Amino acid sequence: MKWEDYGQSENIEDRRGDTQYAGGGGGSSGHLGLGAMIVLGLVGYALGIDPRLLIGGAEMVSRMGGGGQQEVARKGEVGVPKDQVGRFVASILSQNEQVWGEVLPAQTGVKFKPAPIVLFNGMTSSGCGTAQSAMGPFYCPIDGKIYLDTSFFRDMKTKLGGGGDFAYAYVISHEMGHHIQDLLGVLPKAQAAQKNASSEGQANAISVRIELQADCLAGVWAANANEKWQNIEPGDVEKAIATAQAIGDDRLQKSQRGFAVPDSFTHGSSAQRVQWLQRGLQSGKVSSCNTFAN
Repeated sequence: MKWEDYGQSENIEDRRGDTQYAGGGGGSSGHLGLGAMIVLGLVGYALGIDPRLLIGGAEMVSRMGGGGQQEVARKGEVGVPKDQVGRFVASILSQNEQVWGEVLPAQTGVKFKPAPIVLFNGMTSSGCGTAQSAMGPFYCPIDGKIYLDTSFFRDMKTKLGGGGDFAYAYVISHEMGHHIQDLLGVLPKAQAAQKNASSEGQANAISVRIELQADCLAGVWAANANEKWQNIEPGDVEKAIATAQAIGDDRLQKSQRGFAVPDSFTHGSSAQRVQWLQRGLQSGKVSSCNTFAN
């Protein structure tokens, strides 16, 4: 994927190297809520992280909309980072801002509002509670920011067999997809539905629809970015699809348990994730991403 020549966003808050984390100590569990705590309890997967959370942070997104106490986040250095990984993130964020700034109002009538990305290492504070590396990247609807520990790029390559610039861009754009859901009003409605769910399985099913829609919206971004700049190269889409397949709940559960439990899925099966990513890629339209109608 070509990314160097398409601008770099300054909506980056770089907290990497911050040794004075102001996360409020052990109070994070009270902030995360039951859904996120259940997921954090799964961090005992053999890989040393919960791979399902490398793309999505679904529990952070879907269960943090109810308000509650917020932590005081430290301010990092704002602007375009100087290192290559930071500049890559700034470029992908810039491409998202440019594409969604045009596509969202044109297709939906909703004005796009940028979502800053907070880069960190290990641990930092967010409006949704304490952010930790093991949780993977996530979007916090309370403060409207995307949180990303850049070491996850290495984890994707070494522990999940994924990698490549377009696959990384897809992951970042998936989190931007959650922000688009927030702007469209889909996310708060889904959060309310989860709170009123009659069972954990029903709440998980709503989480799956949230995540699959974000996959589709990442595809919509990619389709429109390629139409605008022709920056997707041969093999890029295949790498993104391989990544989507690698982090499907069914594949991950089977690799760890030997079997899958569909009612426990929070992100969707490999086939579902590929299906919705491809739908967005093929259509380039937000209207094609209504996972709640299917």
